[in-house]
Amino acid sequence: MAEHKYRFNPNTLNFERIRLSGWKKIKRTSLALAPGLLMGTVGIFLAFQFIDSPKEAKLRQENQRLLAEYDLINKQLGEMENVLGDIEQRDDNVYRVIFEADPIPNTVRMAGIGGVNRYKDLEGFANSSLVIETRKRLDRIAKQMVVQSRSLDEVGELVMRKQELLASIPSVEPIPSDETRVSSGFGERMHPIYKIEKPHMGLDFTSPTGTKIHATGDGRVSFAGYNASGFGDHVVIDHGFGYETLYGHMSKITVREGQRVKRGDTIGEVGSTGLSTGPHLHYEVHKDGVPVDPVNFLFNSLTPEEYARMVEISRNAGQSLD
Repeated sequence: MAEHKYRFNPNTLNFERIRLSGWKKIKRTSLALAPGLLMGTVGIFLAFQFIDSPKEAKLRQENQRLLAEYDLINKQLGEMENVLGDIEQRDDNVYRVIFEADPIPNTVRMAGIGGVNRYKDLEGFANSSLVIETRKRLDRIAKQMVVQSRSLDEVGELVMRKQELLASIPSVEPIPSDETRVSSGFGERMHPIYKIEKPHMGLDFTSPTGTKIHATGDGRVSFAGYNASGFGDHVVIDHGFGYETLYGHMSKITVREGQRVKRGDTIGEVGSTGLSTGPHLHYEVHKDGVPVDPVNFLFNSLTPEEYARMVEISRNAGQSLD
């Protein structure tokens, strides 16, 4: 039974029951419940701040997994950058050096990465810095891979060109050593007809008339015939890469201008046409239009001992035959 409150009325000399209005009852009830409501509100606020709902807990776990994945991705990107850097290092300092190509400038490898902010749409999020940095690394690696791929394509072409170069360099004797001997070397020699010291820009190989003469490297015949230069009937072969060879005083020419020849192909026969005092082959090698000592190129068809003897003979050979 609810407890009632009374007050003394001096006029009637009686205790009268106190009856409260509806508003006062509400006010009194509110004051009584206020501490509880306040504590409840604070409790709910603290719960929302420090205790995750099932949905929030799930989102938080997913975010943690994503961060862990980002860390793993960045570690893998670091490994890729290391591998790519090693390939670039070998490309510049090994492959391109071997094939006599200039290294790729760093400005080319890194071109196009800076400049306009391409990551503006990734800004403003909780993990924007992490996402943007990862994206930048991916773009940088992609750019470097494109440049490196093109470089390796170029190196591949250089390999093929190197094979072509090795086949084109005039690196064998025009006449086998068992069929000839060197009678005059490269340098100042006494001319047999003019009887004066004149530059002798090749080697003289003495052999009987009709001895086969062979191309010393792959190339194209740029001249085959006679002119008044003193070489009589002679052949000039353009080997490419700046190399050219001349075969003089031939008795017979078996190739024509424009013809492609391979190393070892017969191009004619020994003779004594032009300014010559006896049957022999005058053989010259030119590099970028400048005569060079042919003996330096006779390494493919001679053993080390034979090559050393050839060098000694060419240096000591006396009067030329042309």
